[in-house]
Amino acid sequence: MMNRIRMSDNRIEMLQFPRLGRDCNIFHFVTTRHGGVSHDAFAGFNLGEYAGDEETAWQTNRRVLCDACGICPEQLFVPYQTHDTSLLDLDCSFLSLSQPEQKNKLHGVDALVTTVPGVCIAVTTADCVPLLLYAPDKQVVAAVHAGWRGTVAGITTRTVRYLLSQYGCDPAQIQVGIGPCISFEAFEVGDEVVVAFEEILSRMPDTCNVHPETGKYHLDLSRINAGLLREEGVLPENIEFADLCTYTYEADFFSARRQGIHSGRMLSGIGIK
Repeated sequence: MMNRIRMSDNRIEMLQFPRLGRDCNIFHFVTTRHGGVSHDAFAGFNLGEYAGDEETAWQTNRRVLCDACGICPEQLFVPYQTHDTSLLDLDCSFLSLSQPEQKNKLHGVDALVTTVPGVCIAVTTADCVPLLLYAPDKQVVAAVHAGWRGTVAGITTRTVRYLLSQYGCDPAQIQVGIGPCISFEAFEVGDEVVVAFEEILSRMPDTCNVHPETGKYHLDLSRINAGLLREEGVLPENIEFADLCTYTYEADFFSARRQGIHSGRMLSGIGIK
């Protein structure tokens, strides 16, 4: 169960993973719909830049978020995601670029990594799986956006392998928070999606079933990603689950499946203090 943190002055409510939240070397958050200034399908705390919300609204919401986290907006980095496997390491050379150059490099990226203190990396979701990773032995963090296409393509696996190959992280020490996403019960998929997952499901058969009434397939994206983490050496006891369905809990979360693609987005972010 995630911890709920309410900022009474702005009426925003954010979530934290208990284990990640106990580590004084990092900060992290998962936002909800509560608070903010957005309206209609984006009401209220939309933080997505590319979903169709008014620019002044999502920018105001991001400033509120940054104030709550004690960082300046220029320290918050959110990629333009394309449901693929591109990963970007936000190192000192990246941070030395101009803002237009940084934004260009963030285009088409679905996972961010950094070791730079004070930098917050985050991904947007509205049903897809957000993952926050922390390797305490090397003081490196990662934020991953894993929709079903990215999951099949290997974005989670690639991120863990990058931490191991580039930083020498011990997978047994990596801590992961798997945030709110569409649940097993709500994620109905077509035959073509099941075919795409065929190789993964051969190793994780419990993450797919057929609904007894509709005859439709359902996938458990959060458990599939957890299985991919375990295959890379991440210990089961180091994986925390939000177990909160973005499709079901309408008051708390945006859901592209429930609302359509032009809905708000939550942010899941992490950084080194």
